[in-house]
Order: sequence, then C-alpha cells, then structure tokens
Amino acid sequence: MRPRLLDLFCGAGGAAMGYHRAGFDVVGVDIRPQPNYPFEFVQADALDPPVSWDDFDAIHASPPCQAFSLASLWHGKRKQEEHPDLVDETRRLLEATNLPYVIENVEGSPLRRDLVLCGEMFGLRVHRHRMFECGGWMPMRQKHQRHRLKGALTNCHIEEGYTRLVAGNYANHADASAAMGIDWMTRRELAQAIPPAYTEFIGTQLLAHVRQEAAA
Repeated sequence: MRPRLLDLFCGAGGAAMGYHRAGFDVVGVDIRPQPNYPFEFVQADALDPPVSWDDFDAIHASPPCQAFSLASLWHGKRKQEEHPDLVDETRRLLEATNLPYVIENVEGSPLRRDLVLCGEMFGLRVHRHRMFECGGWMPMRQKHQRHRLKGALTNCHIEEGYTRLVAGNYANHADASAAMGIDWMTRRELAQAIPPAYTEFIGTQLLAHVRQEAAA
C-alpha cells in the first residue's frame, strides 16, 4: 500500500504530481474549485480540512504567497489586508498533527530555509526559487549551483540561453508548460504552480522517512 499525503492549499496540483511520482497517494484540499487537480480533491478550507489526520502519513502545504512575492510588491499590492500571511497559522496546524510535513513558499516568506530549490537543479528552463520548511524530519540539501541560463527579462522572453518567466500574462503557453514540466494546467494555474520535479525530489526522501518510521 502506498503511503498517503495530504496536500493543503493544493491549487492545480504541481506539488501533488511530484509526490505522486515519488510514491505517495495524494489527496488535495483547497477552498476554491480545482477541476484540473489530477488526484482526489476536497473543496474546503485548508486550515480546517474535513479529514482525519490518522488517515495520512505526511502533509504538504503551500499557503498563499502573494504577501511575500516580488510581483505583488511591483504592483503595489503588498498589503496585509489584501494578502494575508497564513504561514504561521499553517505551521501551528501542521505541528499539532505530529505528522512529518513540508511547507512551501516563495523567497522572502517567513519560512526556515531548510531547503531552497531552483528549476535548473532539475534541468528545467525556469529558475523559480522556492523555499521549503520541514517539520518532524529533514531532507538532504541540494547544492544550488551557479545558473547556466540567464534569467528571462520579461514574461515574453523565450530566446535560447534564457529561462522562461512563467508569471502573469506570459507568452506561449505550450513553451511555458514544457519549461515547468507541467502539461495539464491553464495559464493562470501554471503561473502559480511549482514544478513537480521539486516535490518529487523532496517526496522521495520523505517517503523513505515515512517507511523507516513505520518499520521502527
């Protein structure tokens, strides 16, 4: 039987797909409908999910990042009342479950920098740095090598030797999807997702931890 992972604030399932590939059965929870989520989905408040913690072996959470993102800062929207910070509340919820967990967010968020991942680490044409805080276990750190690709100058910049900037009203959905390693999302969903390669890397280690704890 595959271990089960609860995916809170799941969005359209970029993180979920990585955990699935690593060996977990995944159940997603999000307050908004997610018709493209590729696994079992429950529409509910992610901070009060209608589930039993005993049914799961691990948890991943991606609370909203707009309060900390550069995009919000650029557009003058970095206000607490517009983009609430749910990181602390999410952390308290996950700590109370006594399950191993992962919280993901953008750089600049109030997470511990247990792990920082970049698309180039996995051969992707995106930088898309993301921070991961882990509770109840600790993954192996991945060395952040010097970027070989130049950062995209605009959302439409797709020249050879540059990464793709998958945010906002980007150009060429097929190219952006290929750069992220995601082929099932809409433009809006893709712009908010993380590449499955990130959580496949994390999930492989989390799965080993879960099985080791079960065997102990």
